[in-house]
Amino acid sequence: MNIRRNSQNFSLSRASKAGRRQRGVVLVMVLWIIMLLIVLVSSFVQSSTSEGLQARFLLNSTQARYAAESGLSRAVFELRNPTIDLRWIADGRPYETDFEGAKITIKIVDDMGKIDISAVNLPLFQAMFESVGLDKIAAQKIAAAMADWIDPDDLVNPNGAEKDEYKSAGLGYGPSNRPFVTPSELQQVLGMSYELYLKVEDMITINSGNTQPNGAFAQADVLRALLTQQTGQMPSQEVIDAFIEMRSNTPRGGTISLPGGQPLLAQSNGLTYTIESEAELANGAKAGLKATIQLGQGSVAQRPFRIVRWRDGSSGQ
Repeated sequence: MNIRRNSQNFSLSRASKAGRRQRGVVLVMVLWIIMLLIVLVSSFVQSSTSEGLQARFLLNSTQARYAAESGLSRAVFELRNPTIDLRWIADGRPYETDFEGAKITIKIVDDMGKIDISAVNLPLFQAMFESVGLDKIAAQKIAAAMADWIDPDDLVNPNGAEKDEYKSAGLGYGPSNRPFVTPSELQQVLGMSYELYLKVEDMITINSGNTQPNGAFAQADVLRALLTQQTGQMPSQEVIDAFIEMRSNTPRGGTISLPGGQPLLAQSNGLTYTIESEAELANGAKAGLKATIQLGQGSVAQRPFRIVRWRDGSSGQ
């Protein structure tokens, strides 16, 4: 009797242990399923949040971009303002305006204030390269090579380069013997590197037709080259900053002179301008652009301007 009772107790004990084991397995499985669901839900929430942030970033960037483009149109209007005394001055001074809640900062530079690389001026070319860090000999060589690129003959300027020099350098081309077609063509001149081109890119133009830039519109880098050419010495940054500040505070029609006393005519007869426009939204999103434009005239007067060159700026939150 005792044996049978003990046997039954043993069987019940085994069954109880098996039941607890099964419940433990089920509990572990449930916990794993719950953890899996948590991971899936977290991934979904993170993905949704990321997509929402991307959508908001794209929306803000697009709004800022179009606001910056409105700044370009505003600049063109102000350059042709029928009230001459109210026209914006294209010497790089900042103008601020609003568009649909965006704050826009606009700077305009007349290409008359840049160095025309198709109008030969060897001393100015040399000064330009010296002002960005080249030594005198290297600056002389590239300046002379630029002159040989433009002139129609095959005579080599001192330190210059014609067909034979390009061939000796292993290049399969020579000087074009014509004015530059685009500013970027300067990169093909013997001795010019891409890094050096980037240093002078904002200083040059092919649209002014003048051998000397107009200091009334020249920016700091061009002023440095211009004063280096005129005085034989590179001016200090303090001298340039002081001149630009004085110029920015001079109203249209006011008298202005370069350091050293050379009077400047602060009137723009050019049609080509470089415009920078940067827009900032109330939430901090920004976008910018830099465009070189030519104002419409003559048979194309129906178009207020045409874009010669376009560069997008950075945008962010």
